[in-house]
Amino acid sequence: MSIITALDTFDIRFPTSLELDGSDAMNPDPDYSAAYLIIRTDAGDGQEGHGFVFTIGRGNEVETAAIGALRDHILGADVDSLLDDMGATWKLLAHDSQLRWLGPEKGVMHMAIGAVVNALWDLKAKRAGLPLWELLAGMTPDELVALVDFRYLTDALTPEEALEILRDAEPGREARKKALRTEGYPAYTTTPGWLGYSDDKLTRLAKEAVADGFAQIKLKVGASVEDDIRRVRAARAAVGPDVRIAVDANQRWDVQEAIDWMAHLAPYDIAWIEEPTSPDDILGHAAIARGVAPIPVATGEHVQNRVVFKQMLQAGSLQVLQIDAARVAGVNENISILLLAAKFGVRVCPHAGGVGLCEAVQHLSMFDFIAVSGTKENRTIEFVDHLHEHFVTPVDVHDGAYWPPSNPGAGNEMLRETLAAYSFPNGPVWKESR
Repeated sequence: MSIITALDTFDIRFPTSLELDGSDAMNPDPDYSAAYLIIRTDAGDGQEGHGFVFTIGRGNEVETAAIGALRDHILGADVDSLLDDMGATWKLLAHDSQLRWLGPEKGVMHMAIGAVVNALWDLKAKRAGLPLWELLAGMTPDELVALVDFRYLTDALTPEEALEILRDAEPGREARKKALRTEGYPAYTTTPGWLGYSDDKLTRLAKEAVADGFAQIKLKVGASVEDDIRRVRAARAAVGPDVRIAVDANQRWDVQEAIDWMAHLAPYDIAWIEEPTSPDDILGHAAIARGVAPIPVATGEHVQNRVVFKQMLQAGSLQVLQIDAARVAGVNENISILLLAAKFGVRVCPHAGGVGLCEAVQHLSMFDFIAVSGTKENRTIEFVDHLHEHFVTPVDVHDGAYWPPSNPGAGNEMLRETLAAYSFPNGPVWKESR
């Protein structure tokens, strides 16, 4: 028997605000950051579980402290017991009656639970010698359904319906796994579109994206309608008529403002409008969806749990569902959201605009393709070309596609040198900046 011996936390921050990487209408100067953890055991095999919550700088210390508050839930626990029943492990953390009072099931504590859950999945995949996508795609429908907490969902998705979705997808799993390895999974890039970039830089990066094989780019919008018209026009001229352009307001607008603003951008053939208003405004998103149709509404990176996703699907608030690997409570909850999307027939195009999110969320989309939705049609994973060099298994994105990782684990693990150099506030990178 092996036990959990440590849960170590790190406040990791990257000074991306210096070049305005990641800038948008609501977040003009982000420092991409990670509240990071390592779960260690006494197994003697050197295997560890790594996880994180993505933030953009100030407040990362709060998220790091929240992760640390979960130590007592797993320290001394039997590793096999935790990993063999990840459905029960999820409930052990998410159903804690005192922790729930801080949410329930939303905010800083819920994301901290997600980091621990994801770190345990990272450890489970390493022990199995498989990348996470392949581990999940090899589980039976009954095993997958056992991972999901159906509380609050059964008016929209029952365990029996989830089983039917998964069983319907079973026959083609091996063929889709082979297709994934030979074709990759479609990607789009936000790299050209940060709001702080000049028009010249936007144009140059948009042309480079097309040359690199991307069939879609995304631009940040929402600060000035005149600037947005100019920037979208420049992007359309740079990429031509056949490359999709999505836009992302990062929650900037009120409902009618979003509808009016998008009327100015519609002539440029917009692939979707992302986060047009508050992520909590289910009915507002539904009104915007009606008002901007046929432009789809995309959202999800700040949707705080499976219950809000359920209601958005029920209300017709979104046409593109954007899961995020580090916003809800980890792999288990994201599986429930993928199943909800499949039930409602809504395509999933994950958010990955942040440190480590590309590395982590690719596993969920690849699992979805193989074992849930069974399709890549009209689906794509966001790609941002920043900070991948800090990960043990950086994403492999080329020819406009993600290529499936083969290394065991969930893709969350940062290099030891990075943890030392970018630790805040005393790592050498931050000491030198003062």
